[in-house]
Amino acid sequence: MKAIANVGLKEVTAVYGGQEGDLWELLMGQQIHIGGFKSSMDLAERAGIGAGMRGVDLCCCNGAGMRFLVRFRNVASMTGVDATETVVDRGRRRCQEEGVHDRIRFVLGDVCHSGLATGSADFVWGKDAWCYVTDKPKLIAEAARVVKPGGTIAFTDWVEGPAGLSDAEAERFLTCMKFANLQDIPGYCRLLEENGCTVVAADDTGRFPAHIDLYLSMVDMQLTFDALDILGYDMDMLQTVAGEFAFIRELAHAGEVAQGRFIARRD
Repeated sequence: MKAIANVGLKEVTAVYGGQEGDLWELLMGQQIHIGGFKSSMDLAERAGIGAGMRGVDLCCCNGAGMRFLVRFRNVASMTGVDATETVVDRGRRRCQEEGVHDRIRFVLGDVCHSGLATGSADFVWGKDAWCYVTDKPKLIAEAARVVKPGGTIAFTDWVEGPAGLSDAEAERFLTCMKFANLQDIPGYCRLLEENGCTVVAADDTGRFPAHIDLYLSMVDMQLTFDALDILGYDMDMLQTVAGEFAFIRELAHAGEVAQGRFIARRD
């Protein structure tokens, strides 16, 4: 697992509480993960998430994933945990505005120490967000603790691809993304198994290259002004961001970074 020092929860909350978080939402929409609605539906269908279930979303951000699940999978209730106050406040407001606040609860806190009851969830959900968590063994242990025996852990995440990153590439990528480290698919499988889970599926969705192409094209062809507005009309900053995205695109097309998809059952 590739890792760097001096990146942690403080840096991540600064990202999603500021300009970078707004920029991610501009590019990806409220569902800030690769593939948006289709990716969420694919994971939910594969994992068998449906009517009447109670779920937990670790690193829930603005709650779009939870709103998706209660609307389109008829999940009975969701509890989301996130450490960034800005996005939690935004999520609560959106749930109120959309009339789903009675089925969705937010907890402002550390996902590795959620305080949620053991075995209280039918499933634990995550969408391209666990890459921001420094202590991935503790995160997976927390997910396995919160889900009931026989329940499901279903998530996608940015992972190191099969081609692998060089040390120099990893340092640049992790620094840009504010990831303390980057897990790979076998590594996540080991963590799940070590925490009493049977891995049902673990694979590369194949979505990453086309979507990073899309995000770059959107900024270049349509959303330049909107991106500049978020960045205080700093053209140099926009060029820097575009350069880092172009670098990530190269990694994606080379198979060095990917979107992993994971489904596991709690023994």
